Amino acid sequence: MIDFHTHIFPDKIAGKTLEFLSSRCKTIPFTDGTANGLKQSAEESGMDISVALPVVTNPAQFKSINRFAAQFLEGRILSFGGIHPESTDYKAELRELKNIGFKGIKLHPAYQETMFNDIRYKRIVSYASELGLIITVHGGYDPGYPDCIYCTPQMAAEVIDEVCPEKMVAAHMGGFKCWDDVERFLVGKQVYLDTAVVFGVINDMQFVRIAREHGVDKILFATDSPWSGQAESVAYLKSLPLSEDEKQKILDENARKLLTL
Repeated sequence: MIDFHTHIFPDKIAGKTLEFLSSRCKTIPFTDGTANGLKQSAEESGMDISVALPVVTNPAQFKSINRFAAQFLEGRILSFGGIHPESTDYKAELRELKNIGFKGIKLHPAYQETMFNDIRYKRIVSYASELGLIITVHGGYDPGYPDCIYCTPQMAAEVIDEVCPEKMVAAHMGGFKCWDDVERFLVGKQVYLDTAVVFGVINDMQFVRIAREHGVDKILFATDSPWSGQAESVAYLKSLPLSEDEKQKILDENARKLLTL
């Protein structure tokens, strides 16, 4: 099994970071936010690989965040790189991430306070795609930024239509708490959807309908750990009215193909 959406932080700041985010987002973490905490969670849930997604919230963080992320290029934790839309040389930074060995990048329009259909994101997505990188983007509502949705399904559709990325992942089933618009604007497009923190929030039958109408081969199991439990999320997916073949594709096969493992 592969969890396509998790977060880890350096040991020395993990505690304070989780305390801050828990307070801001009014949620309780399932791990301590460290790499060891994620590994323990993965062991308990039977997860083979957890994909870690670092968020660069300031262009000046590029080096330090990716230096930490580069410690996890193989094994039970496989990290992507991070980049900020205000980068002064986004092509050089993307080439650096590719050369380091990252398989993909994470973009978070809310924490980067930039609308996803901004030309700077379109340029990053386009060049990252040229380099063969996977692009994972936070989609929909974020409890840390309740007054603005920085990546609506409509914005994601605009980027897909204009840029045509081959390997883009719209997190939270395309747009957290925007799933009617996901059905209207994203279903059927060339984009993967991940299941991070959607179980128990999205209506079960809407989840199944989106998965099947979009194509189960483009759905990736994800938890957003530490913000939901890996074992609990696996159990929830397995309880849904999907075939065993569909569940296996979501839990493992789709991610394995996308990551070329």
